[in-house]
Amino acid sequence: MKSHRGDGEGQGPGPPPSRSQQLLGVLSAGLLKVVFVVFASLCAWYSGYLLAELIPDAPLSSAAYSIRSIGERPVLKAPVPKRQKCDHWTPCPSDTYAYRLLSGGGRSKYAKICFEDNLLMGEQLGNVARGINIAIVNYVTGNVTATRCFDMYEGDNSGPMTKFIQSAAPKSLLFMVTYDDGSTRLNNDAKNAIEALGSKEIRNMKFRSSWVFIAAKGLELPSEIQREKINHSDAKNNRYSGWPAEIQIEGCIPKERS
Repeated sequence: MKSHRGDGEGQGPGPPPSRSQQLLGVLSAGLLKVVFVVFASLCAWYSGYLLAELIPDAPLSSAAYSIRSIGERPVLKAPVPKRQKCDHWTPCPSDTYAYRLLSGGGRSKYAKICFEDNLLMGEQLGNVARGINIAIVNYVTGNVTATRCFDMYEGDNSGPMTKFIQSAAPKSLLFMVTYDDGSTRLNNDAKNAIEALGSKEIRNMKFRSSWVFIAAKGLELPSEIQREKINHSDAKNNRYSGWPAEIQIEGCIPKERS
């Protein structure tokens, strides 16, 4: 008996495409590639055109810097600190006087007395010299009344200095600083006069000791104010050859209440 097969069973693959069909397929694929390349080129050109329109005219280096800086963190610059009276780190209250006393240090560093941001004695003014330098200020008005320097290495200047100190009017502020030597010819009367103003170190003064002192006549200074400081010459510890380091004190003195 002959077996019967369903429709389509046992049939082989169809005939192979003709040469013309193969050529048409290759041309179609190549055409698609050309279209894609042209389209991509148009997109790139249009993107460049838009970018050129959006970016303002500027040198190429500036544009490159701007692009590089996009990812950089912003640099925060601290504001420049405001200068305070007499170069204090922090300001004095408005109802106080600012002061700063600086002793001499070495041959080239002269003593200074600053009060309310005014240099009362200093190298710039030409009114400081070897010995003890003193400025007297009217406490009520804040005005300087007298400044003098007294050589304590040569000459007999302890007597004139004692009279100068005692001549200060009531309600006066007295500022004293040394440059070079302030002790060699400092006699006992002068020491007594300074000690009477509250000095604790005047009798400890030695050759070329750095010393600063603030005193008041006819009024009391607040106890928290640093009034005196001393630094002795020491060959092992001197900052300068034969000279100790300069020292300073600064602060704020309450003004008289009106």
